[in-house]
Amino acid sequence: MREMTLDDLTRVIRATVGVDDSVDLNADIRDTLFTDLGYDSLALLEVVSRLEKEFPASVPEEKISDLRTPRELIEFVNAQLTAAA
Repeated sequence: MREMTLDDLTRVIRATVGVDDSVDLNADIRDTLFTDLGYDSLALLEVVSRLEKEFPASVPEEKISDLRTPRELIEFVNAQLTAAA
């Protein structure tokens, strides 16, 4: 089973919603709030939709607002992947 990584998440973010020039997704952003990175709930909904196509995990729409950092999103997806294995 392949786990989702920060590299996977930043790749999907770039491809789905883009990156503001003031944000460095190459930095360690694991604990940076998505809002501080310039991503609102609509942007995260798009990112999650794309992630669900790549990884066999489901992130309920009502859960997205609880996942405030990349680390929280990655850990949630990976917990689902582990549970499904």
